[in-house]
Amino acid sequence: MAQRYDAGEVITAMVTPFNKDFSIDFTGLEKLVKHLINNGSDTLLVAATTGESPTLTLDEEMELLKFVKGVVGTKAKIIMSTGSNCTETAVEQSKRVAQAGGADAILSVVPYYNKPSQSGLINHFTQIAQSVDLPVLLYNIPGRTGINMLPETIATIAEKNPNVFGVKQSNGDLDQVSEIILNCPQDFTVLSGDDSLTLPMLSLGARGVVSVASHIIGKEIKQMIRLFKLGKVNEAAALHASFYPTFKKIFMAPNPVPIKAALNKLGFISDTVRNPLVTLTETEKEELFKVLHI
Repeated sequence: MAQRYDAGEVITAMVTPFNKDFSIDFTGLEKLVKHLINNGSDTLLVAATTGESPTLTLDEEMELLKFVKGVVGTKAKIIMSTGSNCTETAVEQSKRVAQAGGADAILSVVPYYNKPSQSGLINHFTQIAQSVDLPVLLYNIPGRTGINMLPETIATIAEKNPNVFGVKQSNGDLDQVSEIILNCPQDFTVLSGDDSLTLPMLSLGARGVVSVASHIIGKEIKQMIRLFKLGKVNEAAALHASFYPTFKKIFMAPNPVPIKAALNKLGFISDTVRNPLVTLTETEKEELFKVLHI
């Protein structure tokens, strides 16, 4: 059997820039994409939570995919978020993305709000995986979905569906990371969904990170991962320690509000977010920029 898909070590969960009237800022998006592919990102994740997917229309998501692909070309890979808490919707959007072209893989989140059983999750993701030829990345984030996808569930999905190449694991449970790696096929990829847990998860066998901090310190995160894999653990740990305050502070408010504020300060895009999210106060911005040294 062919080796499963490899998304690389640093996957940036990219923000969606908006103009002041809340329309998509494609000028800012082009500037941001070029910055990311030149600063450590192996792959760009489009229209996921950091990209404010809850407030994007399906047509806007497809516009984003087409535009980002046009800018990226072959310089980086693209993963498109197609998840939904409705299996039929997730399948249809996955098919739409596959037919449109431009995406190298898709991301599908654990269904939120309706809280399916573990067998329901196996059924949900199997239907999605079998509906397309694209590689599929699972996304486990109990804090947003209300349920935790168990290691044995992930293993069952991976064994049944060879195009399910990995999981973005965002529940903070390092024991669960170990159990996923022990139970899943050897070529299955575990990615940290939390910047601050990247190094600890690497030590357990994770491949890399789906990062928010890589918008501003992508090269540094890439260097930390490379150092660890070269056996220079103390140097990797020193980098982790130096950027740990940044990893935590960019989540001082609901994501992607703080990272958009940082990108605005650095001159890339507006800090505009769509309702119901709101921008940081001036006091909060000062607090953020002090920690980020910008």
